[in-house]
Amino acid sequence: MDAPLPLGTEFLFRMSLTVGAPQAVGSSRGTELRVVPVTGGTVAGPRLAGEVLAGPAGDWLRIEPDGTTHLDVRLTIRASGGGLVYCQYAGLRAGPPEVLARLGRGEAVSPEEYYFRTALRFETGAPDLAWLTRVLAVGVGQRLPEGPVYDVYGVM
Repeated sequence: MDAPLPLGTEFLFRMSLTVGAPQAVGSSRGTELRVVPVTGGTVAGPRLAGEVLAGPAGDWLRIEPDGTTHLDVRLTIRASGGGLVYCQYAGLRAGPPEVLARLGRGEAVSPEEYYFRTALRFETGAPDLAWLTRVLAVGVGQRLPEGPVYDVYGVM
């Protein structure tokens, strides 16, 4: 068998989000469904900088009985040059039940104590940002008491 092909990444930006109060939809398909409004945020990094626009933006969370959380997020970024970027990502946050319970209570928890990853895609009509439409990105997340933060890497 040939050696596996290499997988490279490039740090693109850090995205810090602010969120509103979750809307508990209730039990659905064996999970608890919550809709969390994204109320704003920032994007700062070597490849993209700007602001996350408030609404329409949100996270449709599905939480399994063991606390594992599946994310489905959609938001818009206004780049520092003025162009708009639609960002959609799916993610997974998992860990020991006691750690996930602490996160659920809004406590500060070290990101090394749980798994939090996302897969991001982008769309834009801005010519200077068109490169975003041709990259898959992954995020390493952490859930801070004030909101989620993601370090986003392009997969090369």
